[in-house]
Amino acid sequence: MSTPVRTAIKFSGPRFLARELGILAFNQRVLAQAADRRVPLLERLRFLCILSSNLDEFFEIRVAELMERVQMGWDFEHADEAKPEQVLREVSEQSHLLVAEQYRLLNDEIFPALSREGIEFLAEKDWNPGQRAWLLDYFRREMVPLLTPIGLDPSHPFPQVLNKSLNLAIQLEGRDAFGRNSDTAIVQAPRLLPRVIQLPARVAPDGLRFVLLTSVLQAFVGALFEGMNIIGSYPFRVTRNSDLFLDEEEITDLRSALQGELPQRHYGDSVRLEIAAGCPREMEQFLLQQFELTEADLYRVDGPVNLVRLMQVPDMVDRPQLKYPPFQPSVPKALEKAPDMFAAIRKGEILFHHPYQSFTPVIDFLDQAASDPDVVAIKQTVYRTGTDSVLMKYLIDAAKRGKEVTVVVELLARFDEEANLTWASKLEEVGAHVVYGVVGYKTHAKMLLVVRREGKRLKRYVHMSTGNYHPRTAMLYTDFGLLTSDEGLGEDVNDAFKQLTGLGRAHNLHHLLLAPFTLHDGLLAAVRRESRHAKQGKRAHIIAKMNSLVERRLIEALYAASRAGVKIELIVRGMCTLRPGVPGLSENIRVTSVIGRFLEHSRIFYFHDDGREQVMISSADWMERNMFRRIEASLPIRDPRLKERIIKEGLRTYLADTTAWLMQADGSYRRKPVRAGARCAQDKLLALLAPAK
Repeated sequence: MSTPVRTAIKFSGPRFLARELGILAFNQRVLAQAADRRVPLLERLRFLCILSSNLDEFFEIRVAELMERVQMGWDFEHADEAKPEQVLREVSEQSHLLVAEQYRLLNDEIFPALSREGIEFLAEKDWNPGQRAWLLDYFRREMVPLLTPIGLDPSHPFPQVLNKSLNLAIQLEGRDAFGRNSDTAIVQAPRLLPRVIQLPARVAPDGLRFVLLTSVLQAFVGALFEGMNIIGSYPFRVTRNSDLFLDEEEITDLRSALQGELPQRHYGDSVRLEIAAGCPREMEQFLLQQFELTEADLYRVDGPVNLVRLMQVPDMVDRPQLKYPPFQPSVPKALEKAPDMFAAIRKGEILFHHPYQSFTPVIDFLDQAASDPDVVAIKQTVYRTGTDSVLMKYLIDAAKRGKEVTVVVELLARFDEEANLTWASKLEEVGAHVVYGVVGYKTHAKMLLVVRREGKRLKRYVHMSTGNYHPRTAMLYTDFGLLTSDEGLGEDVNDAFKQLTGLGRAHNLHHLLLAPFTLHDGLLAAVRRESRHAKQGKRAHIIAKMNSLVERRLIEALYAASRAGVKIELIVRGMCTLRPGVPGLSENIRVTSVIGRFLEHSRIFYFHDDGREQVMISSADWMERNMFRRIEASLPIRDPRLKERIIKEGLRTYLADTTAWLMQADGSYRRKPVRAGARCAQDKLLALLAPAK
């Protein structure tokens, strides 16, 4: 029996860190992956691109909101939070440092290392005559028909520049055919044009040679301005506020409102200007003025202004030794020789740990449900599924076969709105019941319910998961999923769908905790129960794995549990506003972050509960939006065998990861000293669940 820790010390400093700085701290850990020479070279390049993609969304959403708060004079919701002006200033300072280090790493380490491997990105000065001739022909044939140069004069004002598009600002001198004397022009690169061009072997026989679209445009842009003298051409890119504005109190048709709002995303307020290094000061000031930005919003980059587009390069290069080794996801033993999935599920619950275990059986489950004549109804939530989803095709097929198909489509899944609108239309065309969730609440729960006639009764089969119904991300994200025919759980999921599609009061379910109704209170009760056990001198332990931790009441409950003597181990991939290890506040809390080959995405909540060991998997992070503005589900794992698997694979393995990052009280992270031969949690799970053949 442990001795409870009691303290009279009261912590008087800031109890919460700024979430925006937490996001930047996460991206610093992503950059560290790109800097880690133990990571395969092309994967290091991929991590650099992931960082750029992350920063794009960070500026489009988080920084845009900060700037809006500053402009409108709005403070944050809580009095003890820093002023938006202060947070924005710190965000700008740290973002500039992060981007500078990103490009230093690209130019000083990644590009030279790729060159030594025979993979080169050629600047114009490096082209030989044959390569120049090939690229000129490519420019005339593939690019000129799509380009529209815009000379700036009173009849041609500064054009509308699309969010995150590639553009050239051109400095000119001379008069055109109409006698106009404009000294500035803009050339926008159409999004259809590939940003990375691979030279054919006949002009690049000595290895793989790539040329960036920017280089080709800069080399030959003079052909678009005949008779004019090109003084200089300077790539730039503007990032805009991409959050959608929908007045939910005024919406009568969410689908129509969203269709009207989506096109405006490309033209929101400017929040960041990226310009290639070497751009003259007067051009920088001209562009800043056009986009109504300040010097703090300007990012001078020594290289491509859009590193995200280099993400395709590792897939273009067939060099396995420069990438993570391939693996073959395993299939749970219960399904290895089980053509009838319904029979296999009836024998016992089946747990999946993706991507180490295959997502294919989940697809097969829906395939069998769609074609099985005894299946009478299918209900599924859709958050992210992709533009070419086999799962959606099976739902369409099921509806065509006359089954009752109900799909709750979340139209406001950020940056997946257009794909979800398309699938909603296709489902409606074949007679499926399509519901767009509940206005004001995103449907984020991952649930699939199949109703099958077996003899004289109807039996329910359920799949629930911490991740999306997206086959591609199931190979990249770590998630847990469960297939079950448990009667009580089937009834709960059916009730959850009734609440989503119909009307009526919410009521407590038998097993599931459902946000926004019972999840937050249920988690608070579990944390407080551990506090009571600790105060009684009993062993008390909380382990929670999630993407983000920012919800204040849960953090306050964790602080109180720490003061009561509860051992608290948190595995938080991304932003965390809790301060760990602070005497008098959180000395019993440790926060670990694991960044690796796969994106950590599973949410697992463990409470010792005086030896009963309560384990839940969930779609929800510990954020206000997940607890109060989303439909989320937490599923208790009751099978002792599966519970032990989740504790071992999803929690203990990560806590023992000797390559993980430990969060410090000030919000910074320190990596554990890496010993020779150390393997990260993901490598251990690959060896356990998907061993090399």
